[in-house]
Formats: sequence, C-alpha cells, structure tokens
Amino acid sequence: MTSPLELLTPKDREEPLLSTYYGSVACGTIGFIIACAMNGVARRPIYSGIQKHIGFVTLGIVGGHFVEKQRAIYFAERDAVFRHYVELHPEDFPAPERKKYAEIFRPWLPVR
Repeated sequence: MTSPLELLTPKDREEPLLSTYYGSVACGTIGFIIACAMNGVARRPIYSGIQKHIGFVTLGIVGGHFVEKQRAIYFAERDAVFRHYVELHPEDFPAPERKKYAEIFRPWLPVR
C-alpha cells in the first residue's frame, strides 16, 4: 500500500487520446446540432448556411478547449491544497496497514 501523500503526488503519464479531445469534440458536435436546430426552427433546409455550421462548430471546439483547461487548473489547485494539508498534518493520515484477505472476509455460511 502507498501512503496518502504518494496518492496525491502527480504522476507523469500520458492521457488517453479520447479524454484529451473529448470536451472539444463534444462541444463542437453540440455547436453543429445547434446550427441544424436553428435552421429547422426557421423552416430552412437543415444543412443550409454552411458558414453558420462552421462558426458554431469552431466556437464549440474553442469553448470546449477553454473549459477543459479551466477544469485542469481547478483540479491541479485542489490537489495542491490537499497535498499541502497532508504534509502539514501527517499524524491524521497514517499509512494503512497491509491485511490478508482472510482478515477482511468473514467466513462463508450458506443460508438454506
């Protein structure tokens, strides 16, 4: 088992491709759907006004990228606060003791 401080230290690992671009792709798709819905409400062909579609998709991608960056900053600051608290109060976070499965599981008794 690892100590609580080791759990909070950042690790250098690669993010999966899907989670890297998920926010941008999702917001770009929502922008495309909004452009199609606006054309549908106006009783125009759904794909007419391609510049509107391109604009909304672009705004969605940029907005999604901005939200993902702000989210990463928020979680980095939060983890830094947690890490600092654990460093200041190590007595409140003792390292967990290793247990065997026999100590964790209760004996199995069939119910008939």
